[in-house]
Amino acid sequence: MASADAPKVPVYSPNDLKSTTDDALAPYLSTLPQPYTFKQDHTKTNVRFLVGYSAVAIAAFTFYADRKLGWEATQSAWVISAVVAYFVLNSLLTYWIWAVEASEVFRGKRGSGELISIRSSVKKHTPLYKLHIQYKSASGSVLEEKEIEAPFTAWFSANGMFHAEPLRSWLAREVEALRLAARETDKKTGGIASVVGVEETENKEGKSAKKRR
Repeated sequence: MASADAPKVPVYSPNDLKSTTDDALAPYLSTLPQPYTFKQDHTKTNVRFLVGYSAVAIAAFTFYADRKLGWEATQSAWVISAVVAYFVLNSLLTYWIWAVEASEVFRGKRGSGELISIRSSVKKHTPLYKLHIQYKSASGSVLEEKEIEAPFTAWFSANGMFHAEPLRSWLAREVEALRLAARETDKKTGGIASVVGVEETENKEGKSAKKRR
């Protein structure tokens, strides 16, 4: 059954559906049973924040100089240098987001050194969630690389309620590294599903709606 505080999003908003799904990847991959769990790497995100906040700080400084010190102060070399630095940082931030992060929504490493990188996108004019997954060994060789896609309706009910279990099951079926972790989870839980699928939930919702009528 769906959790009472499960995310609920507009079903006709691909961006909201994608964002909610993206946000569900880290909790899943970070809580897999040992030794399959991945520790999320925040290096790229931290660099983005550092560059972005630095640009904001420079913008705030130049604004202060203009308001408090007057127009003449903004003609000084140090203010001009700050303005140049602001545009350089913004250009770097744009490059970082589009070329370095490149839609990466999760990057993590296992204790044994294997690295997984997941990039997500939404197909235009279709309710399809697409992932590019690359799984590397500790030495850097590619063990698995593939692109997979599935409709958002596989883990969102008709009213926009998000269900994590169908998403996790889909990933476990498609990615070998996660399939092994799923088997380990089944051993520990006796194969009992903790969450009922979207289809069953929708049936219950439909029955409830009929009763209210």
